[in-house]
Amino acid sequence: MQYLTTTEMAEKWNISRRRVAELCRNERINGAILKGKTWLIPSDATKPEDPRRNHN
Repeated sequence: MQYLTTTEMAEKWNISRRRVAELCRNERINGAILKGKTWLIPSDATKPEDPRRNHN
């Protein structure tokens, strides 16, 4: 399995590194693991929906 860092995922999803790390900390990204101080995220992970948005 290929893993990406928070920086790489932030570029892929067009959000900030900090937001990606926060999603990892809150267990919103399946398969994300903390290795030292770096989050490793599966390259095929999907971006979680933002619960603040109303998708009608």
